[in-house]
Amino acid sequence: MNPSLADLTRRLGGIAYGGDYNPEQWPRETWAEDARLMRRAGVNLVTLGVFSWSRIQPRPGVRTWDLLDEVMDLLHRHGIAVDLATPTAAPPPWFTRMHPDARPVTASGTRLAQGSRQVFCPSSPAYARAADALVAELASRYADHPALALWHVHNEWGNHNALCYCDTSAGAFRAWLRDRYKTLDAVNEAWGTDFWSQRYGEWEEIDPPRDTTAFRNPGQELDYRRFSSDALLERHRAETALLRRAAPHIPVTTNLMGTLEKKVDGYAFAAECDAVSIDHYLPAADPGGHIDLALNADLARGMAAGRPWLLMEHSTSAVNWQPVNVAKRPGETRRNSLTHLARGADGLMFFQWRQSRAGAEKWHSAMLPHAGTDSRVFKEVTALGAELRSLREVAGTHVAGDVAVLFDWHSWWALELQARPSGEFRYLDAVRDWYEALWRLNVTCDVVAPGADLTSYRAVVAPGLYLLSGQDAGNLTRYVERGGHLAVGCFGGVVDAYDRVHPGAHPGALRETLGLVVDEYLPLRPDDEVRLEDGTGVRQWAERVESRGCRTVLGFADGPEGGPARGGPAVTRHDFGQGVGWYTAARLSADALLPVVRALCDEAGVTPAASTPPGVEAVRRVGGKGSYLFLINHTEDTVSVAVDGVGLADAEILEGEARVPPGGVVVVRESTPPGGCGTRRSSAPRGVLA
Repeated sequence: MNPSLADLTRRLGGIAYGGDYNPEQWPRETWAEDARLMRRAGVNLVTLGVFSWSRIQPRPGVRTWDLLDEVMDLLHRHGIAVDLATPTAAPPPWFTRMHPDARPVTASGTRLAQGSRQVFCPSSPAYARAADALVAELASRYADHPALALWHVHNEWGNHNALCYCDTSAGAFRAWLRDRYKTLDAVNEAWGTDFWSQRYGEWEEIDPPRDTTAFRNPGQELDYRRFSSDALLERHRAETALLRRAAPHIPVTTNLMGTLEKKVDGYAFAAECDAVSIDHYLPAADPGGHIDLALNADLARGMAAGRPWLLMEHSTSAVNWQPVNVAKRPGETRRNSLTHLARGADGLMFFQWRQSRAGAEKWHSAMLPHAGTDSRVFKEVTALGAELRSLREVAGTHVAGDVAVLFDWHSWWALELQARPSGEFRYLDAVRDWYEALWRLNVTCDVVAPGADLTSYRAVVAPGLYLLSGQDAGNLTRYVERGGHLAVGCFGGVVDAYDRVHPGAHPGALRETLGLVVDEYLPLRPDDEVRLEDGTGVRQWAERVESRGCRTVLGFADGPEGGPARGGPAVTRHDFGQGVGWYTAARLSADALLPVVRALCDEAGVTPAASTPPGVEAVRRVGGKGSYLFLINHTEDTVSVAVDGVGLADAEILEGEARVPPGGVVVVRESTPPGGCGTRRSSAPRGVLA
């Protein structure tokens, strides 16, 4: 059995806490001070070596391990464990000078220059040889070092170089296609190449979907996304194999990016990790950024198949890469961190430990900022470290939702290709609207793939699921037939795995399950708005729907305000088998979805984690040691929530209620956990399987 995150938390005695450490940026005399301050702040784990390739290998054939040796030993003496990274995300200048063809090429044919990170083609043989040689030596040297607690593969796979269009990538793409399709006839069929006379007669005729005169072939583009993700996954597997060979007792992770990037299939990478890790940074322009945080935490847990996971990076305050980098307010770092903990994280890490004086990220906040130990940020970091020690018993417990939200990178890729009905329809917007409605109801969700085992969920929500393979459609249909409650968002179930429209009327893959056909998709102009019969305004998207057994729950207004779908169904419900299929024929906002989601959950027997005032988040973790209710207040007022238990941080008996201050968090060790969301039941009402 492979090691796991549980092995790490047992070794640390609780929740992992720390951040990226880059001692190569600092003089040697600073290192001892860093180690002492880390202990003061409660740090028990640091990520080391992420961008150290040019230090370890300053010239071809030269290895210098002295810096890493000394820092590993220093951290061990201070009781700090190491998440040791393979430094392959930043090849040094000598490598790209020796191997100029290893640099990535854009779709327009520009070969990118050295000067940043991830300057390599994922399919480059020269890069693979250099990276594997370095990783093999790193693994051999530190496999038995007492500080080593976790292997960290690469850094944010594909963040900057996921799509390379060079000739090397073209050859690798052809090999990938041969393996996937076997014959050119199968490729031509999948891509519909009879359109625009694109039919291929030789493998060598196929190139990457580079810039061309008009729209690129969407099937080819979709497959190039898949190939590119797989090319990076092959590199991840190669490095992982070298690490496991040298130290099979040490768990392996890599920092995935959740919804920050759509460039790689997160589920595929997560399946290759012993511990799932993500990075998460708040979108500063989004006043509801805490909902984005919750979504990504639930996605991380979904990638981890319900097990605890690790937050590998977040920020103590502002980042450096957004148009306006807003600083976090006092208490926000604690609130963000404990929200991740509430939703299944067993480790909370930051980028980075000490704020850089130079380089592209010198304005990215850190645990130890430029202002030093007297700063607000460092004081909050230290207080959080102390608090996490009092919460250590939460480590290893689980979060279980009654509702699954389906999330699919392939559908994200396909929906946002060229020549769709509306370029305004964005995948993440659709996911976020449905998720936000559930979040407002304090319904804890597992964010999972369409092919996941859905039998234990009372309800399943499928927003933006434009692409739906026949196999995954069958999974959803069986779920409803056997008693499940499924809600599908507009423009769902339209195309198959190759971006070919399912035969017959829309939504081809699900029309029997939903009991309807879509006569026509009716995207709206950017300034247009149509209304539903309850007065709700709809922007961006509408559909003309005809019933094939479903009933209308809510319709478009009958008259000019109803727009091109006037008088038709906007929200439908259909009894199918032992279950129910819901559909929304409009792009509904979170406000408009709230009554729909409430009706879905009520009918499916889903209850909230706790009853709280609006803006107060409630999530429950459950395990052998007990049940822990997290109450997270996103409002400016002190609120009271009915509870039965003890405040975990201070052992305060709460006498029936917890008072949560503005922007605060209270963690309750419950005396008796209630049934409902977060404690998935062994029996289910109305025929829903559990």
